[in-house]
Amino acid sequence: MKRKKIWRIVRIAMLYGLALAIVLLAVGYFYQSAGNRNDRSVFKPVGKLVDVFGGKMHVYSGGEGDATVVLSAGWGTVNPYVDFYPLIEKLAGRTRYAVVDNFGYGYSDVTDRKRDIDLIVEEMREGLNQAGQKPPYIMVGHSLASLESIRFAQKYPDEVKGIVLIDGGSPEYYAAHRPLTFISHAQRFLVRFGIARALYHFDGFEESLASDRNGLKLLPEKLKEMDRVSSLLIANNKNITDEMRQSRNNAKKVIEGTKPLAVPLIAMTAGSFGKATTDWLNSQKELPLWSKEGKQILVDDANHYIHLYRPDLVAEAILSLEPTNNP
Repeated sequence: MKRKKIWRIVRIAMLYGLALAIVLLAVGYFYQSAGNRNDRSVFKPVGKLVDVFGGKMHVYSGGEGDATVVLSAGWGTVNPYVDFYPLIEKLAGRTRYAVVDNFGYGYSDVTDRKRDIDLIVEEMREGLNQAGQKPPYIMVGHSLASLESIRFAQKYPDEVKGIVLIDGGSPEYYAAHRPLTFISHAQRFLVRFGIARALYHFDGFEESLASDRNGLKLLPEKLKEMDRVSSLLIANNKNITDEMRQSRNNAKKVIEGTKPLAVPLIAMTAGSFGKATTDWLNSQKELPLWSKEGKQILVDDANHYIHLYRPDLVAEAILSLEPTNNP
């Protein structure tokens, strides 16, 4: 009899707990929806929106030069313009550049097209063309964008003059690792039900979102706000999630393509202030092998987002591949 009474109390507590959780999630959902309406009023493109395969793609460009430096952000980086801002400052006045927001990122639309690597590079190429950018291109890819940078050179070899990978994973590395889609789903849950929005009110949360992006604290307040708004509006949408889901297959497709490439490739590896893992460092050694003229640069005083910590070194590597800077 006593056991039945205890079980009855436990069931009642569980029901009340479930009811409370549902109420809190509902409140959080409406809190997030209201915040989204306010955020969208200030979420304005900083570059040009162009028509690409039925959707709007955002391209931010500037500068002059014989080649266009194409900047591709890593997986989950919600606002490529903000992410590359320190690097853009170093490139401005020295070369022509274009920051491409792939579908699902930044100010671009979310598309129904699968995040297959060949579709991604096809969209990038069309977006650059529609934005008035012409080859030759120097492809600069951060993290997972190493795949699209290499694949672009495989598919359009006559349009690429060089590649710079910013702590980019090797195709072999991505082909050997299971896609971490659960991270994307968990983060989207926190955003959708207002939990992430509420956490932004706590000091230190913004900097702790990703330890590798602590370089964001060096940015002007206006850009930090742009990053916050972008995170709460588009983080881990279906395109970003599918890109991670397809990463293994995309890497295998790159591996099946041309190797070594006929264009120079510079692989910049973050030493993470002496804390980089051995597995990652070993995989980085494979990247120069993807080019007949490949080399690696180890940047000790930077984490994964090297372009936030040492944009000067990244700009120097890029400009070394500019036709006008070479005899």
